[in-house]
Amino acid sequence: MSAAVVLSKDDLRAVTAFAAASAETVLGIFEADQPGDPRPREAIDAAWAFARGGERGKALRDTAWAALKAAQNAHTAAGREAARAAMAAAGAAYLHPLAKATQVKHILGAGAHAARAAELAAGESAADQLERTARRATPVVVDVLTRYPAAPDGGGRVGELTRLLNAALRARPA
Repeated sequence: MSAAVVLSKDDLRAVTAFAAASAETVLGIFEADQPGDPRPREAIDAAWAFARGGERGKALRDTAWAALKAAQNAHTAAGREAARAAMAAAGAAYLHPLAKATQVKHILGAGAHAARAAELAAGESAADQLERTARRATPVVVDVLTRYPAAPDGGGRVGELTRLLNAALRARPA
C-alpha cells in the first residue's frame, strides 16, 4: 500500500493553475486544427475556474472527458496532443494523495502534452517548451511534486517529456 501524501485545496489549486497555464500555450494548435470545437478551451476554462477558487466537481470531469474526445477528432498529431494537454489541465484537480509515481502525470501531464504538441507543430525539439513550462512552476508546484516519487517509466514520447520536466523541477534549488 502507498503512503498518503498530504494535499491541501490550495496545493491542488496551484497544481491546476500550472497545468492550465501549460495547456493554454498550445491551445491555438488545436483551434487551428479544429476551429469550431470549443471542448479543449472549455476544459482549460474549467481548470482555471477551480484554480481561482471554484469547486472541484462535475464541470471539471465533464470538460476533461470532452477534451479527450476532441483529441480523437483532431486531424493532426499536434492537435491531438494540444487537446490532451487541455484534458490533463482539467484532470490536474484530481491529483490523488497517494505516493505513487503515476500521480506525477496529474502534475506534469499538461506540460508534457503541451511540449509534445509544440514539438510536433514546429518539427523541432521540445526543449524550449519544457524550459518555459519549468519556469512557470511555482514553488508550491515544485513542493507538491517532490512529495511524490519520480515520474514513472514508459508512456512513449510524452512519458519521456514528463520525466525530463520532472527532473528539471526536482533539480531546482530549494
